[in-house]
Amino acid sequence: MFEGMTWLNEPTDWSVDGDEIRAVTGPQTDFWRATFYGWTTDSGHFFSQPVTGDFTAEAVVSAAHTTRFDQAGLMVRADERNWCKSGLEVTSGVVQVSTVYTREFSDLSVAPLLGEPGVVSMRVTRFDAALAVHCRVGDGRWELLRLGHLDLPATVDVGVMCCSPERAGLEARFRGFRVGPPIPRDGLE
Repeated sequence: MFEGMTWLNEPTDWSVDGDEIRAVTGPQTDFWRATFYGWTTDSGHFFSQPVTGDFTAEAVVSAAHTTRFDQAGLMVRADERNWCKSGLEVTSGVVQVSTVYTREFSDLSVAPLLGEPGVVSMRVTRFDAALAVHCRVGDGRWELLRLGHLDLPATVDVGVMCCSPERAGLEARFRGFRVGPPIPRDGLE
């Protein structure tokens, strides 16, 4: 199921059990470039596979968030200067759904997480140079979080990521990770 996937910044503690990937973050790990905070770091944990062309990637993300900026979710990455990550993150003192598009500089958007605070289904779809990010809580409908442009090559790395910029030890779980054909364009509603 996870054949062909490799780690960027492999954590020392991780495992695969059936359709679940479990990873525990190392100290002060993150993906971020310059904006507002003034730092650039590419030390987060990213378990991925190369994907060519348009696709939809999905996973159920859960984590034991306790500390500011703890995060776990999906990532699409061309290189260290062009990528998107989206998932659960502690911001403003609560677990929210965050999305970062990085085009040399990172930007951040957050949305409240309605429902169970530590579990969300995430979906990222590539349509040429556009990425659409959706989330779903429980059996609810998919909600569009973000639609944006990234200058991507034909093949990008797609997978799950986790980071803990202010500590070590965030335990993240990713269930049912899969990459398949893109959802229909009218599925963006």
